Amino acid sequence: MDLIKNFKIHALALIIVILAELIGVQKFGLVVLLPLLYALVMGAIVSFPRWNLIKVPEMERAGKMLSVGVLLLITKIALGIGPNLGMLMNSGLALIMQEFGHFFGTLIFGLPVALLVGMKREAIGACYSIDREPNVAIISERFGLDSPEGRGVMGMYVCGTVFGALWVSLLAGVIAGLGIFHPHSLAMGAGIGSASMMAASTSSIIAVHPEWEETVRAYAAAANLLTSVLGIYFALFISLPVTIKVYEFFTRDKVEPKKAD
Repeated sequence: MDLIKNFKIHALALIIVILAELIGVQKFGLVVLLPLLYALVMGAIVSFPRWNLIKVPEMERAGKMLSVGVLLLITKIALGIGPNLGMLMNSGLALIMQEFGHFFGTLIFGLPVALLVGMKREAIGACYSIDREPNVAIISERFGLDSPEGRGVMGMYVCGTVFGALWVSLLAGVIAGLGIFHPHSLAMGAGIGSASMMAASTSSIIAVHPEWEETVRAYAAAANLLTSVLGIYFALFISLPVTIKVYEFFTRDKVEPKKAD
């Protein structure tokens, strides 16, 4: 009965996935567009209220189904951690310390701005990390995606998918052109746990320093993998609890996780 009730949602999701995969990965200069971006855009179009293709109750049911997808995603990520534990143990301190950069960058610069523009608890989900897939899963499990924190993390996830690759490609190119940092440092900074952002930023770095192409790609890939492995634990046990405490300190608003069903 539930399958029949939600048939339209499943059918639209399947059609969107097929169309996005048929378009495939597209490159325009330094910008790399992935199927995920097309899926988000098409999903936004079909769910636009004025078209009336999907009604609000159906959207709410789709939101609940997302938790199942997140569970599968986090399982996939966990299965990829084991084979790479050796790399994690043998990685240099610089690669590990970059997680503190991800954390302090979003907390120190992002959270104050979010609070100044009037965001409430949405600021926690939006500012505790760079908000890629594992970070969405953490917020989904702790608060639920229908919570203020869930809206914050999904808002940043969508913005990162739509604008992230373009932004980091421009930023990496500008910083590489200044000659302040070594290309290897820039490459490690490019590995932030997002394949599309890493590809866009490394392309910009290589465009400025073509003589370092091989090592730039190697360092960026290593940093990206390490961030995917280590970042989920760092976000879960360090950045999210600290962000919550900082938010509670400045707003005097007590943050409580969702109750178990």
